[in-house]
Amino acid sequence: MFFRDFSIYLQKIEAVSARLSITAILADLFKDLSVGQQDPDEIVLATYLMQGSLVPSYLSLEFQMSEKMLIKTLARVQGKDNNFKSNNSDNLFAEVDQNLFEDHSVLEKKLSVEYKKIGDIGELFEKVLTEFSSDKTLSEQLSITQVHQFLSELATTSGLGSQDKKIELLANLLQKLDPLSARYISRIILSKMRLGFSTMTLIDSLSFVKNNDKSDSANLERAFFKKADLGKLAKAYLLDHRDLNSDELLKTYQVELGVPVLPVLCQRLNSAQEIIEKMGEVLAEPKYDGLRVQIHINKEKFADSGLLYKAFTRNLEDVTHMFPELAEVASALKVKNCILDTEAIGIDKKTGKFLSFQETIQRKRKHDISAKALEVPICFYAFDLLLLDDQVLIDRDLLARKAKLNEVLKDSEFIKKTEYSLISDPSELKSFHEQQLNLGLEGAVMKQGSSAYISGRKSWRWVKIKEEEGSQGKLSDTIDCLMLGYYLGKGKRQVFGIGALLVGVLDKDKDGNLVVRSLSKIGTGLTDEQFREVKNLADKYPSKDNQKPTLYDVDKNLFPDVWLEPRLVLEIAADEISKSPIHSAGVALRFPRLVQIRYDKSFENATTLEELSSIHIAG
Repeated sequence: MFFRDFSIYLQKIEAVSARLSITAILADLFKDLSVGQQDPDEIVLATYLMQGSLVPSYLSLEFQMSEKMLIKTLARVQGKDNNFKSNNSDNLFAEVDQNLFEDHSVLEKKLSVEYKKIGDIGELFEKVLTEFSSDKTLSEQLSITQVHQFLSELATTSGLGSQDKKIELLANLLQKLDPLSARYISRIILSKMRLGFSTMTLIDSLSFVKNNDKSDSANLERAFFKKADLGKLAKAYLLDHRDLNSDELLKTYQVELGVPVLPVLCQRLNSAQEIIEKMGEVLAEPKYDGLRVQIHINKEKFADSGLLYKAFTRNLEDVTHMFPELAEVASALKVKNCILDTEAIGIDKKTGKFLSFQETIQRKRKHDISAKALEVPICFYAFDLLLLDDQVLIDRDLLARKAKLNEVLKDSEFIKKTEYSLISDPSELKSFHEQQLNLGLEGAVMKQGSSAYISGRKSWRWVKIKEEEGSQGKLSDTIDCLMLGYYLGKGKRQVFGIGALLVGVLDKDKDGNLVVRSLSKIGTGLTDEQFREVKNLADKYPSKDNQKPTLYDVDKNLFPDVWLEPRLVLEIAADEISKSPIHSAGVALRFPRLVQIRYDKSFENATTLEELSSIHIAG
């Protein structure tokens, strides 16, 4: 498919807001990509590009180009274009003397001013190239694969003088593209597509290709859980295994070393008594206040990196570089290959005690890793084994997986097996939970010993209880809220540019589609430093044209001054949940305060309205 035609599909998606309309357009795009294509990998590349990336979400390949660099590139393209002519007084450059086009600084300043007016780099690129391309006929049409190759070269250019090289490479590419394609190329580079669809919408669209409905969506979602790569899933479903039904595909599409499995997440119950009544005998483990890390070990080395190991967060972020200790972890395992589910927790060098999450997360950096590793040593606590020596274990019961883990892992300084107890008595479970709290942990996690590894929050296989977190608020648990937007500050908060936050929780509409319901407006309970940190992060994810994202269900009387895309998850403590006639969740928080920003969570991991109903006043 020509990239121009691909861009026309993206433009159609951008022009609509209804989820069903977006799904239908995506389905048409996937149909075109899967019929009569000479390059079978084009569907994979297109799936990544429409999400604003060259690679799947679990791989790290960034362009390292800022908005300022893109504007420099645009100025260079203009300076090179000797065919530019315009008598139109509305033209962006009509007042610029033609001989000044060689002076890039003049062009950059004018472009920067125009960018501030427009607010979208894609629209700026399209507008400028439209003005410059009126007399130009493109010598060739580039395919999706060719554009991906150009962009890959751009992203991997590094070293001395790499910024100038990137600008020159992009300028050369833009001269081969039409204005609409330039719109989306610039957005891909900044990973800001502004298309308004989620992972689940993409999965639904695949089902629509074959069935014109969502009948295969549940099985496709389960397949994605096993191997979290939408490009691979699209190719398997629409090309490689097109003749298989979704039940057969689910058996064929399996866990793959080097591709993260979506993690199992915990449900919440209020007490040890309730847990035993609902689950019977449970496998109880400590709940560490660390960073969830899935470790992939391959003693034959990963071809793309030459390393024996890879590591991913629960948010599918590649954090291999964070943990030089993984080399020791690999040597401690008696395996050819494996996938471990672990919790990484920092250790105080002087006392040997566990560090808090905030201290552990300091390891999440790109520079001075070795120095920080010495300052904040890490131990991985392994609690599950998903693959062993090419054999997939996720469908086996938990106790069998634990037995295998015990066979291949010997405790060392850097990795230990998570201890557990089988408990069927509520008082014993309550005691176990309190013991973990006294150790400075978050309490206990309870699991069904007979359960398979089913990603997400599915049924009651894994449950957590954090009764003592009422110390930060009277509620029995904190709430992971999605930040929907913010209100501008007044008085002292004018300095921060933010006065209050609007947050929400996840829910489903009557058709089973994901929505975000407003829950609380938070104007107090943040320190000055927290206001600054939240503002700096929030400004990275403004919604297009400051419009309310279609996922959000918010009363018009609560509309914030600035809307955000669904990206930021905030952990909130509160004293009470009360009925609310104005918040679309039907309830609101009393005396909410920010505990921390959850950098390790995507918005799909936020608390659901159903989970919120299980939270009560502690004690």
